[in-house]
Amino acid sequence: MNSFAWDKFRKQRATEREQLQRLVSGIHGLLAKCRTTTPNEIELSALAALLHSFYTGVENVFKRVAVELDGEPVRGDSWHRELLLRMKSPTAPAGVAVGRTSRHVE
Repeated sequence: MNSFAWDKFRKQRATEREQLQRLVSGIHGLLAKCRTTTPNEIELSALAALLHSFYTGVENVFKRVAVELDGEPVRGDSWHRELLLRMKSPTAPAGVAVGRTSRHVE
């Protein structure tokens, strides 16, 4: 990867990470409330939407890594699984494995 592409990738990753941090910091109040009382339907829906947004953000980072480091996006019916396998691979390009401790994707 050339330096321009690497800089672009780092900026995109930083932006996604900032969005994830904002998402996580904004949920603390709701999580604290749900620890002491059973969440109602609206709170459950909010938690589900926040979880989905967080997962999508992480997935976006992983997809970008796959494209930038492997040179191609993941495709096919099992692309989610393939993406996770690529991220945990110790033989990933540049020797980078994003998730070395994953035990659920084999």
